[in-house]
Amino acid sequence: MDSYESVLLVKNEVFVFKVPPITTNRGHKAADWNLSDPQWTGRMRLVAKDKECVLKLEDKTSGELFAKCPIDKYPGLAIEPVSDSSRYFVLRIQDDNGRSAFIGVGFSDRSDSFDLNVALQDHFNWLKKSEEIEKEKDVPKPELDLKFKEGETIKINMKITKKDGSEASAKPKSKPSGGGLLPPPPGGVKIAPPPAPSITSSPSHQAPPPAKPESWGEFASAPSPSPGAATTPSNPNWVQF
Repeated sequence: MDSYESVLLVKNEVFVFKVPPITTNRGHKAADWNLSDPQWTGRMRLVAKDKECVLKLEDKTSGELFAKCPIDKYPGLAIEPVSDSSRYFVLRIQDDNGRSAFIGVGFSDRSDSFDLNVALQDHFNWLKKSEEIEKEKDVPKPELDLKFKEGETIKINMKITKKDGSEASAKPKSKPSGGGLLPPPPGGVKIAPPPAPSITSSPSHQAPPPAKPESWGEFASAPSPSPGAATTPSNPNWVQF
């Protein structure tokens, strides 16, 4: 499957300069390029396809390719900043036959060069992370044995939160023995004493039977007193003469 070319950055105005040979160990200097007379002006596009990154210099109107700079890493030899300015770089361009040359490029605005730096750093950081992920996939990983061994058990302490926010244990409460009857309360059961019997219902307080009227026959049959004893009538209503 063919991969697509993605555009990382576009700058509509870039200047190209002829780079003189380096005479000192301080690197390239933009002040040596005759900045008032650029050799070419056009558009710059930074594109990526798979792991390849290419900076292309194209005509503003037709889009015709002027030069291309394959970039294998950044910072690197393919694109180098100059020592005296942050707006200019030295590019190593290549043709289709593999021949290479060095040219100078620059921007009129400092923010354009800043955007180029950020785009290159982001692309190569992404490539580095992608390579690390691919390497991790190739490393065999030990399989985790999560099965229970023979005789091994697990204990789970579950807590249930009520609506009021308090916690209740999920352990079921044991039922009382005895057919579901509740045990007696502590201290025994106090039974109220029976009501006291009334006077009319008690056998010991029954009314005595009515007395029989005395008759003259009972009086006549009363035993006679012993001799010499004083005679006292048994009837309190008896008048003694």
